[in-house]
Amino acid sequence: MIKSFQLNNGVLQAVERLDAEVMLFSNPDAAERDLLHSHFKLDEHALASALDPDEVSRIEFHPDNLFLIWKRPENYSGADSLAFEVSSCGLLFCAQRLLVIATDDSPLHGLGTRQRLNTPLDVLLDLLFNNIHHYLGHLKVIKLVARELQQKFNRSMQNQHLIQMFNLSESLIYYINAIHSNGAVLTRLRNHAEKQRFSAEAISLIDDLIIENNQCYKQAEIYSTVFSGLIEARGNLMNNSMNNLLRKLTLINVVFLPLNLIASIGGMSEFSMMTAGTPWWVSYPLFLSAMMAGAGVMVLGLRRLAK
Repeated sequence: MIKSFQLNNGVLQAVERLDAEVMLFSNPDAAERDLLHSHFKLDEHALASALDPDEVSRIEFHPDNLFLIWKRPENYSGADSLAFEVSSCGLLFCAQRLLVIATDDSPLHGLGTRQRLNTPLDVLLDLLFNNIHHYLGHLKVIKLVARELQQKFNRSMQNQHLIQMFNLSESLIYYINAIHSNGAVLTRLRNHAEKQRFSAEAISLIDDLIIENNQCYKQAEIYSTVFSGLIEARGNLMNNSMNNLLRKLTLINVVFLPLNLIASIGGMSEFSMMTAGTPWWVSYPLFLSAMMAGAGVMVLGLRRLAK
């Protein structure tokens, strides 16, 4: 699907033209791909990279334009898996036009709220800024979800909660890789802006983007370290609880095994033969008392050994 936008009074205004200043190609079909090849001279490798979620961020400099592969966070669905995904988008930029190639139409959502958009460069920088803040927003959500999982885990140590922690930890690893590669793109863009004599305002905004991205990277790195330690501690706690449970069951088994043996002997004719001269209402209570006394002695002995 193709969406075209014209810059009018500092905002994006939707139009029906193929020569608009800003164009969004959302999950392009075969005809739209041919248009990108023929009209905008975008090769097949660049197009495939823009739609590949595993593609690494990069920037390519051409005589007439720039082409960026940018890693962006996917919208969080709130499913039971608690996984935060990243995807790629392609940005073909020249002084007169910006093409955005993505799997959906979310990259242009919310643009123009922070500053006026007068040129395609303003749109490009605002898009990058929004993506960085999207990462920061997701990191806040991850922190809140982690606290909730800790409380659930303290109440009930189920495997589901531990799996959700692993999913969050894995998501943070993907975020760290994506934010780090985006930082390399911003650094190269900053150098290019200085060589091409971009306006001082644009260069200052790129510097702000680099600072914001570095802060986002550090925050994700801290969260990842905390999560790794938390998962290890929770796993050890679960193992310790299981060991304590097995220890208690073993003690119960040790206590009752000899009692079962004695009870088996008592239930046979040998006990009646050994107590032939004693009334049953005397011998059997004595037998049960002896079993209880033996169990008590074994429990006390096992407790001393456990200390």
